[in-house]
Amino acid sequence: MTDTIAPYVRDGLTEVEGGSVGDFVALMKPRVMSLVIFTALVGIVVAPGPLHPALAAIALLAIAVGAGASGALNMWYDADIDARMQRTASRPIPKGRVTPEEAFSFGMVLSVGSVLTLGVLVNWVAGALLALTIAFYVVVYTMWLKRRTPQNIVIGGAAGAFPPMIGWAAVTGGVSLESIVMFAIIFMWTPPHFWALALFRSGDYARAGVPMLPVVAGERETRRQIVIYSALLVPLAVVPAVIGLGGITYGIASTVLGAMFLALALRLWRAEGEAEQIRVAKRLFAFSILYLFGLFAVLLVERVAAGLTG
Repeated sequence: MTDTIAPYVRDGLTEVEGGSVGDFVALMKPRVMSLVIFTALVGIVVAPGPLHPALAAIALLAIAVGAGASGALNMWYDADIDARMQRTASRPIPKGRVTPEEAFSFGMVLSVGSVLTLGVLVNWVAGALLALTIAFYVVVYTMWLKRRTPQNIVIGGAAGAFPPMIGWAAVTGGVSLESIVMFAIIFMWTPPHFWALALFRSGDYARAGVPMLPVVAGERETRRQIVIYSALLVPLAVVPAVIGLGGITYGIASTVLGAMFLALALRLWRAEGEAEQIRVAKRLFAFSILYLFGLFAVLLVERVAAGLTG
């Protein structure tokens, strides 16, 4: 892998004394990590049963570090792709601020450390799920699917759906219907979220040779798939209110947010002209983040409020 990416990352590297702390933080994809931390926190809070605050903090830290490890290993393997894409060309490896070897070592140390910490100090079910998450993101998605199939984000999206399940397992020591539902919501949310991004970044993916759906199947098919997955996601997101994981407030919020999500997806489907399509795709991408955050935020607030009043 090093020989493949060398032409893109070694120019001027001899003048760099080593990556800064900020460069290594960037390897961990902090923006992605923030969503992982939040959904894992919700999994911990809504899970039944007690967990000492210190152990909860350790669990959350281990999950965050594991997510960062996945990001570092992803950047190590995908440095050649990152160098060709405008969105990622300023990352530490393409810019020569961190070598591929440093990124790999950093990612592996964080991976092993986070899994062992979670397993030894909390429980091994949560530790095993974290190990599965890292392996799935790095091996299944990054190394296998991403460069081979337009379904990369559909299958690979499972990696981003594990954090609330890991948080739940940290408290309960197991997996249940409730944690599976939280997993399923994020899993179904991932394709329309990333395909909206891919619609207005399709040129980037084409230059890098990544077979994202707009590149392989075209923009019209991508918009159709976004509508299909959105239509499946919206009723699925109401399920927590049905099974008792969420309350009335969650049921109302998920319905309203879902209607808005689906309306944007349909608007994207009907968009005419490249300019309008890009504009609506950007709106859907931005709203999708708010949508997922809103769902999990309401679950969190409901559970905290119930604890205060109970």
